[in-house]
Amino acid sequence: MARGYVVALPMRQGFARSGGAYIGGGCNVESNGIVQAEDVVAALDYLTQQPYVDRSRIVVMGQSHGGLTTMAFGTLAYPGVRGLVNFAGGLRNDTCVAWEDNLVHAFGNYGKQSRYPSLWFYGDNDSYWPRPLPEKLFAAYTGAGGKARLVDFGTFQGDSHGMFGSRAGLPIWLPEVDAFLRELGLPSGPVPASTPASASADANQDTQ
Repeated sequence: MARGYVVALPMRQGFARSGGAYIGGGCNVESNGIVQAEDVVAALDYLTQQPYVDRSRIVVMGQSHGGLTTMAFGTLAYPGVRGLVNFAGGLRNDTCVAWEDNLVHAFGNYGKQSRYPSLWFYGDNDSYWPRPLPEKLFAAYTGAGGKARLVDFGTFQGDSHGMFGSRAGLPIWLPEVDAFLRELGLPSGPVPASTPASASADANQDTQ
């Protein structure tokens, strides 16, 4: 918000205290992500109808299952979306045979249909995605044509999977995201506190 953005944190169906029921179980990771992405579309459909939202400058971010959902959303054409940020994205189901291969396959197919540039964050001591799985996901995605940059930030506390949710992670991801926003021609860096919220993004863009 200090950068002039409207920030929304929607919860997909069946998560946290959201309504509805979780959809998309089973071992088909690719399909699961696409189903979850429909909730992102619904959230954007609502947000872009609000008068305070700039419909031409949208960035979608997600962490863990939300990161997978973000990359799945990247296969959809949505007006105004400029880029994606994936924080330790994936879906793990140990009851599924070859779940890692399924995940790599899903990312490969997302990359083949990708419409937006993306920025990825994975660490070295992630309890969900042990190395070299993140590198395999990245290789599958970019090898299929997806445009992405991977930030391997090494070891983070006891589990790098929680980096984005930790205040201690800010120095890791914030400068990288700011740089990504600049690459997209979007506002980056804090705007003056006196700048009206409705004008701050435009004022920041003028400095690009």
